Amino acid sequence: MKYNQNHKIVQITSRTLIVGVDIAKFAHVARAQDFRGFEFGMPFHFGNASPDFEGFLEWIHQLMKKQSMEKAIVGMEPTGHYWYNLAYFLAEHDIKFVLVNPLHVKKSKELDDNSPTKNDVKDAKVIAQLVKDGRYAEPHIPKGVYAELRVARKIRDLLCVDLQVVQGQIHNWLDRYFPEFLTVFKDWEGKAALQLLKLTKLPHELVMISDEEIFMHLKKAVKRAVGLTKVRELKYVASQSIGIRQGSDMAKLELRILLDKYELFQQRLEELDSKMDQLLSQIPGVEQMLAVQGIGRDTIAGFFAEVGDLSKYSHPKQIIKLAGLNLKENTSGIHKGQTKITKRGRKKLRALLFRVIMPLVAKNMAFKALHQYYTKRKDNPLKKMQSLIALCNKLIRILFAIGQKQCPFSEEKMLRDIPHMDVASIENAA
Repeated sequence: MKYNQNHKIVQITSRTLIVGVDIAKFAHVARAQDFRGFEFGMPFHFGNASPDFEGFLEWIHQLMKKQSMEKAIVGMEPTGHYWYNLAYFLAEHDIKFVLVNPLHVKKSKELDDNSPTKNDVKDAKVIAQLVKDGRYAEPHIPKGVYAELRVARKIRDLLCVDLQVVQGQIHNWLDRYFPEFLTVFKDWEGKAALQLLKLTKLPHELVMISDEEIFMHLKKAVKRAVGLTKVRELKYVASQSIGIRQGSDMAKLELRILLDKYELFQQRLEELDSKMDQLLSQIPGVEQMLAVQGIGRDTIAGFFAEVGDLSKYSHPKQIIKLAGLNLKENTSGIHKGQTKITKRGRKKLRALLFRVIMPLVAKNMAFKALHQYYTKRKDNPLKKMQSLIALCNKLIRILFAIGQKQCPFSEEKMLRDIPHMDVASIENAA
């Protein structure tokens, strides 16, 4: 995202057609004007379909020709996911599109008529005015491998949620029908425990099966670590079980369905992880990023899924702002307010960075030493959370540099850039 407003304003010239579009699920409204705010024609209403998009494009070209315009810029609000289709369509036809902050639209809509009235036609004009004043952001919509990676991460998140639901349902089943099972096996997701559950037998039925038959069933999945002693222990607790016996036929069907769903989600996750590995191998700098102690594949995949192509950014501050980790401060006169992060950005990216910075501080010597320096220095020591935020920003800068230059990460070089820090600090932190 561009954050230099002068650069944005310069792009709006007397030969630029400015179009504001109010996005909706089924119907959009567009209004056009020039850099002075002079409006052209009537509001244009169009639907969310290919012929409507073509008509919208033709409307833009006709206005450009009539008003002797050389280029067009289309502004819109990022309303849910409904703006994606139009954005990709405009990008394919070399029409520049930008995004305006919905909060800015809400706060500036009374400037013209001094009325809080909200409607699609009015909002389209407000959006065009914000674009005219350079109050917009230039989004980087993912393409190629980055688009594939973003979708892959979305699928993975959905699969993980579904898997957690199934895991909870299997726990629920065990609590009802065989609560003693987890006294023998601490984890029902282990190979041996899963293989036993696949017998789909209730406790009073399990005691009727011979030890050897159960043991041979286990050997299909587990070659070692589980013997007849464990089998006899399980049968003993089964004989003493307080599990429900009523509705046994449907209870066994329920377990069979749940186990099938569990294995399906696990299989799909493995397939997806394999595809994500293939996608990551095509991105420059990933190999060097994965070499950083404390950073794994899921972190890098999530980072690129949210950020996209690093070559589209000119400075890591743009990514920091994208994550909502840039600082804000409220001051008035002699009063100086508390400094906080804005939290205006991609929430998933911010959460990802916080999740990875904790193991980095624990496992990576450089990050650990830097965290100690930030929190224990004599001048302006940071609180732990403040230090973690600073380290998140540091991580963004490191990943940006590695992605741009494909250079290896150096813990010693990282600490030499900090005052009063040297290689000895790494050894002390270790």
